[in-house]
Amino acid sequence: MHMNTPPRSAIRLTRRGRLVLIATGAVVAGTAVAVPLLGLDSEEEKKPTALVIPEGWRAGQIYDAVDKALTVPPGTTRKSLGKARLKLPNDADGNPEGYLFPATYPLEKDGKKATPESLLSFMVDTANRKFNGAPIAAGAQRNAMNVYQAVTIASIVQAEAATKADMGKVARVIFNRLERGMPLQMDSTINYALNRSTLKTTAADTRIESPYNSYQRMGLPPTPIANPGEEAMRAAITPTPGDWLYFVTVKPGDTRFTADHAEHQRNVAEFNAHQKRPGK
Repeated sequence: MHMNTPPRSAIRLTRRGRLVLIATGAVVAGTAVAVPLLGLDSEEEKKPTALVIPEGWRAGQIYDAVDKALTVPPGTTRKSLGKARLKLPNDADGNPEGYLFPATYPLEKDGKKATPESLLSFMVDTANRKFNGAPIAAGAQRNAMNVYQAVTIASIVQAEAATKADMGKVARVIFNRLERGMPLQMDSTINYALNRSTLKTTAADTRIESPYNSYQRMGLPPTPIANPGEEAMRAAITPTPGDWLYFVTVKPGDTRFTADHAEHQRNVAEFNAHQKRPGK
């Protein structure tokens, strides 16, 4: 999170602001390649029977995972979006980011093998069932936003929070900044714009031209930046009470939240010093 903030002004929320392959008796995680598994009595390759989508994966990662799980040419799932007829909210403008719900999806159902279109539809239908129910929809309305905006906030929470316990606090920082007319200044949105994942954000990164540059643009990014799980969604509609405006994870297990800019600068200095240690 950047250390300088612009003058306060009124702002409204914008309109849009490890592959895991399950095979018999084993889980292959952290790789996008189906690893052949050998049975006790046979060397016959065991094919995966389900695909697990982890919380926080981006749409691009999910497309690649589906391609590999179904052993179709790279890019097939992405190209199938036009004919998948996904039931997305109008605000999504056809982009399923945020609505590819993290869960376990069978690669065969009722004797029929899954296709890219059927898997994507299954994910979106699951998201709609989770997000459009009373708790989420009512929670979004209670916070003066629609469900799509709540999903967008949850996606940032999913990307930024170091632990589930921190999710509510991260959500509160987002709300506090929006209410005060401050840019979100979230490194996760820069990472999304640059299609990367890193802890290091440079001054040059914060000047890139992108609608996802939350250092320069006010309000929420135009779409979610990942596919959040239920914990992040709950945090987005019930943020932890607090006056925090800044946070930084100095080291694993040590995320510091504050409303004081000078204190935040000291925390960032500790983070930078920790990153310079050997092995970092």
